[in-house]
Amino acid sequence: MENLLGLLRIHVHKGVNLAVRDVMSSDPYVLVKRANSPKKLKTRVVKKNVNPEWNEDLTLSIDNPNLPITIEVYDKDTFSPDDKMGDAEFDIGPFLEAVKMHLEGLPNGTIITRISPSRQNCLAEESQIIWVNGKVVQNIFLRLRNVECGEVELQLQWIDIPGSRGL
Repeated sequence: MENLLGLLRIHVHKGVNLAVRDVMSSDPYVLVKRANSPKKLKTRVVKKNVNPEWNEDLTLSIDNPNLPITIEVYDKDTFSPDDKMGDAEFDIGPFLEAVKMHLEGLPNGTIITRISPSRQNCLAEESQIIWVNGKVVQNIFLRLRNVECGEVELQLQWIDIPGSRGL
């Protein structure tokens, strides 16, 4: 833990137009993990819904800002293995660069930077890093890969830990 930079709070807001994996719907949940890490964080299952609202906060320890974050969406099954409903990956580098600026006193809603969708990321639309209520936050809309349809909406927020290396 001596390399801990801080904590990344990931607010898993909702899924949009997720794939149907059961007869008429799906029972989706989200797994979040850092690349090359066995630790996974999981949302609750939302029953029979391809447009679920999780509104859950998951918190990851960050020691290497260069490793991407991976999300995987699954359909919960009772009598068989859970069905995969897609995955996505995002880079936290631009977000952490904005946090390092130690901005103070900006008007609420000030856009710090914008990240455009490209072949190198899973963004469904432009992602904005903004100043909200004295904090840097990033809203992310991810297009799921390896599936016929679906997006997941997230929000990132940084938590400094006293005694950590910090940013």
